[in-house]
Amino acid sequence: MTDSEFRPWLGFPEPPPESSSALRRQDFHFELPPELIAQHPLAQRGASRLLTLDGVSGALGDRRFGDLPELLRPGDLLVFNDTRVIPARLFGRKASGGRIELLVERVLSEQRALVHLHASKAPKPGGLLLLDAGFSATVLARHENLFEIQVEGDQPLLTLLERYGRMPLPPYIRREPTAEDRERYQTVYARQPGAVAAPTAGLHFDQALLDRLAALGVAQAFVTLHVGAGTFQPVRVERIADHVMHPEWINVSAEVCRQVQTAQQRGGRVIAVGTTAVRALETAASLGKLQPWQGETRIFMAPGYRFRIVDALITNFHLPESTLLMLVAAFAGHAETLKAYRHAVEQRYRFFSYGDAMFITGQ
Repeated sequence: MTDSEFRPWLGFPEPPPESSSALRRQDFHFELPPELIAQHPLAQRGASRLLTLDGVSGALGDRRFGDLPELLRPGDLLVFNDTRVIPARLFGRKASGGRIELLVERVLSEQRALVHLHASKAPKPGGLLLLDAGFSATVLARHENLFEIQVEGDQPLLTLLERYGRMPLPPYIRREPTAEDRERYQTVYARQPGAVAAPTAGLHFDQALLDRLAALGVAQAFVTLHVGAGTFQPVRVERIADHVMHPEWINVSAEVCRQVQTAQQRGGRVIAVGTTAVRALETAASLGKLQPWQGETRIFMAPGYRFRIVDALITNFHLPESTLLMLVAAFAGHAETLKAYRHAVEQRYRFFSYGDAMFITGQ
């Protein structure tokens, strides 16, 4: 994604629903044994387990991800996030001295980006950054906790990242990235570069499964949400109604809107693959009806939120007290979600990015 200039979020605000005002961060806590946090992908994408949760009855089922075609029906529409993870992590030093670690948050143009920058002392505008890969960048400005930089030279930043950058594995994967992660921390349909974290629900799909679903009459649509590093930031406020989401860039095209309308008219379900697809669709419908949307979103979905578009959700397991877990609880019910997570822990499901998945139908 490129943008002619960085500017603050100008989208339609979506405050948490009033019914979430009594909920606290601790209401979304669960105990997770560390050994259940998946550190590596399985040998095959579709080999993961699939926990089903019926949003009406609360019934749970233990299945395999390869069973997904049995849970879908002709006329359903799967909505995927086609963002592509960029090798966004770089290392170097300030020209004035001191090591730095740089994580690209958003590419603004061929030469400019917003980055997270870790250093013993923050650089000032005009400061020069010397990257270990052999190129340099200048700090143009600071925007709260992000720095705007410009890469020196003629090569586009995305080209340099693909050549020299490291895959930005989540902080709970406690190992260095490998060559395997270049492929496996990426969906098979990723095509829009700009994310610094994968839309992990999509990691379970291989091309054979996509083809099998298409042959069954299940349609496919693609939105874009460039996942930012803020997806891993913990909720720090006590009342979840006080939480402010980090902005992320989305694109919901007119074609996707048409596909959703067609599915609804023929009685099919709109099934979001991942919480990012949910956020994109629900943002595009936040003015009352689904319409094309390109820009930023801060939409926050917590229990009490009324879903306008999504009928079912495929998602991985999420961090305790996270906004993603709150979104799932908004969709499936607070008590039902925590019950499902307790079941997943008891049954030794694998958690987080390289972990297992859930298929959830709405309330």
